[in-house]
Amino acid sequence: MITVAMITMNEEGAVGKVIADIRAAVPDAEVLVVDSSKDRTPEIAEAAGARVIRQFPPQGYGRAMDLALRSAKGDVVVTLDCDDTYPVSMIRPMAERVLSGAAALVDGNRVHRKPEAMPWLNYAANRGFAALASVLMMRWVEDLHSGMRAYRKSLIDEMACDPSGPALPVELLLRPISMGRRVEVVPIDYRERVGASTMQPLPSAWWTLKRIVRVRIHGGAKG
Repeated sequence: MITVAMITMNEEGAVGKVIADIRAAVPDAEVLVVDSSKDRTPEIAEAAGARVIRQFPPQGYGRAMDLALRSAKGDVVVTLDCDDTYPVSMIRPMAERVLSGAAALVDGNRVHRKPEAMPWLNYAANRGFAALASVLMMRWVEDLHSGMRAYRKSLIDEMACDPSGPALPVELLLRPISMGRRVEVVPIDYRERVGASTMQPLPSAWWTLKRIVRVRIHGGAKG
């Protein structure tokens, strides 16, 4: 079974379309939404057939994503941003690589080329941090912050990640690498988002660096 997991905060302009697109692409998947909205996002998501877990007041991106990943019922969890930036057509191909046992994690790489929807500063920061992580991990990585990945659920249960603070996807990629799990990378498209971004660049950059160093020192598995 596939779970498509998303976290939402005030995404009423996009959530209905995104869930409908997911349903068309993978009609047999569980759609799971962890929501911290003040608008009609959770009602729209439930009406579209998603399982909604409310996390209010908001506890931040990391804790919401951690809750989504660990609450999934599927054998594979595909993460997706609820802003229509990622291609739902890639959900099944990425999930099937995990379900087949070929990989424990499949990373959707947005920066195999410069996306038109990504500002040059964000692109340069992504490439710079990826280069640093590649040196420290002794393994080439490209997209530390991708919001579209397919994880084996048992891998999520094995990992020890700190959900506090921004940039949790950094650890969710680097810890499986440090654990010796098979990680595959596939190129994906990245589109203009629907709605305003809530990303805070400076805290995200600091936490990115912190998470890279932490994984390099401590590794990835629990206990």
